[in-house]
Amino acid sequence: MVFRTLLRLTGSCEHLDDLAQDVFLRLYRALPSFRGEALITTYLYRIAVNVAQDEWKRRRRNRNTHVSLSDDASAWEERLAHPGRNAEQQIEEREFQHSVEEQLQRLSQIERTILVLYHQEERSYEQIAYALGMPIGTIRTHLHRSRKKLREALQQRQTHERSGPCTTNR
Repeated sequence: MVFRTLLRLTGSCEHLDDLAQDVFLRLYRALPSFRGEALITTYLYRIAVNVAQDEWKRRRRNRNTHVSLSDDASAWEERLAHPGRNAEQQIEEREFQHSVEEQLQRLSQIERTILVLYHQEERSYEQIAYALGMPIGTIRTHLHRSRKKLREALQQRQTHERSGPCTTNR
């Protein structure tokens, strides 16, 4: 759960082990102050969000560093999601997932965080509100806006890909 959340929030697995270790170290240090008002997983999500935010800040400071989005070292069988479907379907699905991940990274930190916690981690509004220290109404507003932005960006990208490059021979 921690690895998945960190991966979705940061969009990179470059330092994922270190980030997860930081989450669990912070949890260990914070357990004496845990009041039990919420589930421990909600508390853990808050810590993971804080670690991800620290990572975002570190990346902003180090913007000159470029990271490749493709991993040429992995084999094709690791890139394909499911052996039961044909290669074309798997590649299309992978491209769509890549588009979603790319557009997710373009959202604001708070929009991305709320989308990930709600849809990918299946947290309730109450759990997210507690984890982020925000009112439930604010969570709902951010969730609505981020869904709309993500949907529009994906539709625009899909429309652009379908139209393809303009080629006219005159």
